[in-house]
Amino acid sequence: MSQYNTLNIRISGHVAFVNFNRPEKANALNAEAWKDLNDAFAALDIDETVRVIVLGGEGKHFCSGIDLSMLQGIIQTETACGARTSEKLRRKILDLQAAVSAIENCSKPVLAAISGGCIGAGLDIVSACDMRYASEDAFFSIKEIDMGMVADLGTLQRLPRLIPEGLVRELAFTGRNLPATEAERVGLVNKIFNNLNELNEAVKAIAAEIATKSPVSIRGTKHILNYSRDRSVSEGLSYIATWNAAMLVSDDLTEVFTAKQEKRNPEFKN
Repeated sequence: MSQYNTLNIRISGHVAFVNFNRPEKANALNAEAWKDLNDAFAALDIDETVRVIVLGGEGKHFCSGIDLSMLQGIIQTETACGARTSEKLRRKILDLQAAVSAIENCSKPVLAAISGGCIGAGLDIVSACDMRYASEDAFFSIKEIDMGMVADLGTLQRLPRLIPEGLVRELAFTGRNLPATEAERVGLVNKIFNNLNELNEAVKAIAAEIATKSPVSIRGTKHILNYSRDRSVSEGLSYIATWNAAMLVSDDLTEVFTAKQEKRNPEFKN
């Protein structure tokens, strides 16, 4: 793995631990952080030693959103032609969207471990993760409305698939904080924990369990879940039939049967 100035990454036991590393800025994302996020998940996607990813933040907060100095720089971009200014702005928004989508498109499951603030772009990011876990002090906010703008990096598209649409609209229109207890109740987070240490240990254990499963099957399961989410049941069933016609017979399937016969846990190749 490359070294990143805005991310701490370590790999242990087939699990990659990725932490935003700007605690002095509440892990606000500057231009470098957005590039690091995109590049890191692209690299982890093709790293055969990595089977699961845990995404968290150094310090008190998970992520406080886009760095305001970066946002100011974006909106001050001007050319003599209004159309060309808009074209450049659209391209920048698409680039930032791509960094968030790199998490969703990564073939490995991504578990978000959230403490403190998960604000603006932070909520965009966790909405793109596969599972979300939080400490009791965590809170979530679609803060863009208080900045006089419309959230544009995925929250308004992904969050209604995770929690009731009426609640999404309330959060988007008011900008209020959604506390961890309410987030668990409505299904945004799988479970909350008393403090950061308990959160990290629990998520680490879940990631370690996932890492013991067939890597091919885990990657396939994430792909099928994402594909089926955006299509009808009949389309999803047809697609999985074709998928398994190609992918069902594998070394991993053979290893499962062999391990059962030998009364041991299966061990899978990367």
